[in-house]
Amino acid sequence: MNTLIAGARTRIKICGLREPEHVRVAVDAGADALGFVLYAPSPRAVSLDVCASLTRTVPAFVTTVALFVNPSPTDVNAALAAARIDLLQFHGNETEAFCASFGRPYIKAFPVGDSFDLLQSSQQYASAAAILLDTPSAGHGGSGKTFNWQLINPTNTRSRGNVRAPRVVLSGGLTAANVADAVSAVRPFAVDVSSGVEISRGVKNSDLIEQFCRAVRLADTHN
Repeated sequence: MNTLIAGARTRIKICGLREPEHVRVAVDAGADALGFVLYAPSPRAVSLDVCASLTRTVPAFVTTVALFVNPSPTDVNAALAAARIDLLQFHGNETEAFCASFGRPYIKAFPVGDSFDLLQSSQQYASAAAILLDTPSAGHGGSGKTFNWQLINPTNTRSRGNVRAPRVVLSGGLTAANVADAVSAVRPFAVDVSSGVEISRGVKNSDLIEQFCRAVRLADTHN
């Protein structure tokens, strides 16, 4: 299982995948993790059957991630039984105890506003494999908009005293055109893209996936 492991390069997660072609392209382009949305109101949502089919095509050493928003325990357990899911991702008001109760590593997502405190939030979810930072959105992700990266500068991702710095997954409006600036500003452990590799809402594009992965690799050579 390829869960999140600290390292020098920026990891890449492509989220909201719905088609076998785009799973293949993301893997071939070097994505470290692939996200599948199990939140029915999202335009990127897939059924459990589709999720199971897509995750079966993902090779070893590429992490499969299931995204939920305020699910019931039954919802999560049904997904774990149906599909290969290496990592859980929670975007709602789930408690730490809930997130940690399924025997899988998990990511907890937070919308970043002016009063956001990264270290405080990470302490509240100390068991999380990573903290995902996103633009506030009524749709729980995929807004296509960035937030103010200066709120999360590199000094905020380092340990302070006895407080362990979290692994940060940066999301929210990332594209091939701006991800280098994002990596430089935040120095995240990983970047997560969804709308930034789409030609229309919920419709991924192979060329954009490849361009995004190349842009992250290039950014790493300059940081």
